[in-house]
Amino acid sequence: MADYHFVYKDVEGASTQWDDIQRKIGNLPPKPPAFKPPPFAPAEELDSKPKDKAWIDDKTEEELEDLEDDPDLDDDRFLLEYRKKRLAEMREVAKVSRFGSVIPISGSDFVREVSQAPPDVWVVVILYKDGYPECRVLLQCLEELAARYPATKFVKIISTDCIPNYPDRNLPTLLVYNNSAVKANYVGLHSFGRSCSPEGVALVLCQSDPVLTDGQSGNEQSRKAVLDGVRKRFIEKVVTEHEDDDDGSSSD
Repeated sequence: MADYHFVYKDVEGASTQWDDIQRKIGNLPPKPPAFKPPPFAPAEELDSKPKDKAWIDDKTEEELEDLEDDPDLDDDRFLLEYRKKRLAEMREVAKVSRFGSVIPISGSDFVREVSQAPPDVWVVVILYKDGYPECRVLLQCLEELAARYPATKFVKIISTDCIPNYPDRNLPTLLVYNNSAVKANYVGLHSFGRSCSPEGVALVLCQSDPVLTDGQSGNEQSRKAVLDGVRKRFIEKVVTEHEDDDDGSSSD
């Protein structure tokens, strides 16, 4: 007949008198504290939250759209207006942050990405080819401007993908589009001055139109804010370079 071995276990966390003695003389580690479940707290009902400004601030854009027919808001003019204001702010932020870099496109993308861009979006297109130092310099400037002005759309395309047999001597070329039309074109790096810089490119782009916008105000206010900022950075850069030259000449 087979032998059977039984192991008897007490309630979890229980301790025998022998275990207690062993703990006192240090032969066993201290007894772990008894398990205590966290106190019960009923979940807060969504409908129990007061419908105020903070309640609207917690909503996503989709939830705010769903509140359009909320009967409770119809009775509170302030909340109704605040919902509209909050929704407009969210949409403006989404519009401003939709770009922010120079987007590579192909010839088949051109109509969709450039010609069919929304009327309120300015599109800056660089025609370039790899291996041309002038193209690399202008691309670096555009990357900086794209990050600084995310409401403006910047795209890059291989020149011959955009225009078959486009002459390499014209590279780089910038095309500025708005509302499906070409508003300006700049052929060659010399179009942006002797020393091509992001500030110099920005000044040229905004000479006649608000191509670079901050996305926070109307075209005229935005253009003025952009130009003021560009001019300030341009002057600071010239002063810094002049100081660096003075330091270099004094050390000779």
